[in-house]
Amino acid sequence: MKTIKSTRMFGGGVHPPEKKDLSCKPALVTLPVPAILKVPLVQHLGAPAKAVVEVGAQVKRGDMIGAAAGFISASVHAPTSGVVKGFEMLPAAVGRLVQHCVIEADGLDARSDLIQPLPDWESRDVKELIDRVAEAGVVGMGGAGFPTHVKINPPPGKRVHTLIVNGAECEPYLTSDHRMMLERTADVWEGIRILRKILGAQKVWICIEENKPDAIAAFAKIDCDDDVGVAILKTFYPHGSEKQHIWATLGVEVPAGGLPADVGCVVENIGTLIAIQEAVVKGWPSDSRCVTVTGETVVNPGNFYARCGTPYADLIAAAGGTREKPRKMIAGGPMMGFAVANAQVAVTKTTSGILVLDAAHATEFSSMACISCGRCNRACPLRLLPSEMSCAIEADDIDTAIDLHVIDCYECGCCSYVCPSHRPLVQHFRRAKGVLAARNAKARAEAQAKAQEKKS
Repeated sequence: MKTIKSTRMFGGGVHPPEKKDLSCKPALVTLPVPAILKVPLVQHLGAPAKAVVEVGAQVKRGDMIGAAAGFISASVHAPTSGVVKGFEMLPAAVGRLVQHCVIEADGLDARSDLIQPLPDWESRDVKELIDRVAEAGVVGMGGAGFPTHVKINPPPGKRVHTLIVNGAECEPYLTSDHRMMLERTADVWEGIRILRKILGAQKVWICIEENKPDAIAAFAKIDCDDDVGVAILKTFYPHGSEKQHIWATLGVEVPAGGLPADVGCVVENIGTLIAIQEAVVKGWPSDSRCVTVTGETVVNPGNFYARCGTPYADLIAAAGGTREKPRKMIAGGPMMGFAVANAQVAVTKTTSGILVLDAAHATEFSSMACISCGRCNRACPLRLLPSEMSCAIEADDIDTAIDLHVIDCYECGCCSYVCPSHRPLVQHFRRAKGVLAARNAKARAEAQAKAQEKKS
């Protein structure tokens, strides 16, 4: 496979300490199945899955326990065999309460034959492959969990010519994609080939940052056609963002408010490609994932395969526990992750990492007034104006923030990272988006009510 070194750099961005050496060397470890699994029915962007099992039901691994409840939704499957003990409203990693299906494992881990494998996928129809991905509940494992069957089926008129594989893993501390690229190279490659067939993509670029030379070498060894190659990216944050990925690889800019498909691209994450491969070739629903457990206070940081519904506490214990009482625990990485209140939060399809910080690495700052230094504006990879948006939001002027395109912000955290006043800029932007979402929901409800009145 050919390799090229990309010299393009997007505007803005930062280079925080990588901290990947803590967890990148040990081999992947598969965790045993817990006695009790509490499986969230919201593990994706969009409508929550609707429970389709009752209390007392016997389930096998791979049986559907939550059905997709709309076009933008994803099904959820039992991560082991056992008995459904009930449903509980529990906090998820993002902080809100979501419905969990509680399964008591029977120790057999018997697998369902709900989804039949397609080892002959190369001769299958594209629609059949997309349907298989949908049935398996595959979602984007590197971000917000957008349902993959929607992403890989662009609307008519949107022709995809390039598949870009996101192997950058630019978030500090996280190394799960790195380990999977090394230990599951063949599965990733088959996932790429499956997705290339689905999309009809002529070209494929496997994009890896230059701080992972072993992963670059692993893919460079693969024998393939000349339309597939490895693009070596500079180590810089947030290279993992779709828009920055496309710019660095192809020199093409995705328009504001646009999607990669608007410029003929689809960007897919390493974990998602493995989930696609397992769904199509093996008939396995997406019920587990690789999670980085790391932080200076963790005794043996590493990467662990865990079933969805496994509590964070089990993964931290598998990593040897902590040397001292944690000061903060983060779902994901330090730039885009969410602080979690306790270690009973469950692993989901989007849990890329569990970062445990001691007091020395979780310093709390007091926010001060903006000093108009402009650092946040220079750091923004989308060329937004974080300082102006933040000040408008603090003044409850949400409309001005919307006019400044706050909705385009994907919350990479670069602005907060460089702010000398330690202002919670990303939190301000999330608040504005929440207000806008509430307005839109109210407007939809009013429109539906008016339509119902006209009918009656």
